[in-house]
Amino acid sequence: MGITKSAIYTSEVNEVAAFAKAIGHPARVAIIKHLLQRESCVCGDLVLEIGLAQATISQHLKALKKIGIIKGTIEGTSTCYCIDTERWSKLKDKLNKSLLLVDYNPIKCC
Repeated sequence: MGITKSAIYTSEVNEVAAFAKAIGHPARVAIIKHLLQRESCVCGDLVLEIGLAQATISQHLKALKKIGIIKGTIEGTSTCYCIDTERWSKLKDKLNKSLLLVDYNPIKCC
C-alpha cells in the first residue's frame, strides 16, 4: 500500500478527514453523544454507559482527545472528560463548509 499523500490537500481538508476518522467508530459516537448530553465532566461512568471495557474506552478517549474534541482533567486518581465546546463547534463548521454544504448537481449517470 502506498504512502498517504495528505500534503497535497489543504489543511482544512486534512482536518475534516481527521475529524471524520475520529468519529468513525460507533463507540466514539456514543461517547461524544453521552458527553454532549451531560452538563458536567464525566469521570468513571463511561464504562457503564457505553458497555465496553475500561481499556477500550481509554483508547477511544485517546483518539478523541488527540484531535481536541474532548478534554480531560485529573481529579484524584481518575481523569474526568468533557466536550471541548469551542473545538467541537469549529470542527462542525469546517465539516459543513468543506463537505456538507457543497452544492450537488446530480448528473444522470450509471
